[in-house]
Amino acid sequence: MNEMTSNDLNLVPFVSVDHMMKIVLEIGVEKVLTGIAEYLENDFKRWELFDKTPRVASHSNEGVIELMPTSDGEVYGFKYVNGHPKNTKEGLQTVTAFGVLADVNTGYPVLLSEMTILTALRTAATSAMAAKYLMPKGSKTMAMIGNGAQSEFQALAFKAITGISNLRLYDIDATATDRCAKNLNGLGFNIVKCNSEQMAVEGAEIITTVTADKQYATILTDNMVGSGVHINAIGGDCPGKTELHKDILLRSEIFVEYPPQTRIEGEIQQLPEDYPVTELWQVMTGDAEGRTTDKQITLFDSVGFAIEDFSALRYIRDQLEATGQFQNLDMVADPDDPRDLFGMILRAQAAQGK
Repeated sequence: MNEMTSNDLNLVPFVSVDHMMKIVLEIGVEKVLTGIAEYLENDFKRWELFDKTPRVASHSNEGVIELMPTSDGEVYGFKYVNGHPKNTKEGLQTVTAFGVLADVNTGYPVLLSEMTILTALRTAATSAMAAKYLMPKGSKTMAMIGNGAQSEFQALAFKAITGISNLRLYDIDATATDRCAKNLNGLGFNIVKCNSEQMAVEGAEIITTVTADKQYATILTDNMVGSGVHINAIGGDCPGKTELHKDILLRSEIFVEYPPQTRIEGEIQQLPEDYPVTELWQVMTGDAEGRTTDKQITLFDSVGFAIEDFSALRYIRDQLEATGQFQNLDMVADPDDPRDLFGMILRAQAAQGK
């Protein structure tokens, strides 16, 4: 087992993809999801302590590359992440990511981690955490439109955190639905594979939309959405990419993570800049109301925010000592004299006999 130590500050714990999978398997997927959700709740309830800025994005015709930074004053964190919908056709992941935590007092990194798997986990945990506050009481059925890489994580998070047991699945690619249903078989769900969006939403108290195409799309039309449902919209996450008809937004109470970012990237980019929305953290602290009536439509317009990645990285760092699933990387130069960095190179040259 690796030992975490603060004595060798040049050694940084690194969580690889293999380490991440082993952490998830050792702890259990649903337990990891509920654990991340607990860290998320803790950080959302101290939201005002954090530095907040919309993610720094570099857009191209093919996708986007983003940096997502934040700090609570003691720890700094950021995530590098891309979104390239075309990648699936080339056998590549649509989203890849890695993240860093650092000590604010020294600036030294204290964790480097893969975040392709971790982003899927934190996104699902965030969705289910929000639904816990916004969904109709006693909800048991979720429609999931879009059955790609995120779908199983979403289903398991909602099962573990909100108690849903019925899934209605639809994707324009029937093989994606077949894969999702197969992967979730035996994990406590009653699954119905649907042949249209309309069929999927029938009888669902929660509707999750999670598609990947970078375009203005109408995955849900107004006539598909009855009163009293909760919509978990996570596919609209960059400028020019939406999933819901504008009329649905106008009928809904809209909840967001960080308005300056969501107005650029979320479903509400279809609405005026001053259109009223509620920040999720305010519901969680009791400063704002969530669902108020049985007939109300609630919409979580989720685009993903840096504090969520910060929470997920904190959770993973706290699991390292118990699981031993990391390796130490020699990432920070450590000369004998901090002012003599070049001398460190010269001494290495001498040691090699050159």
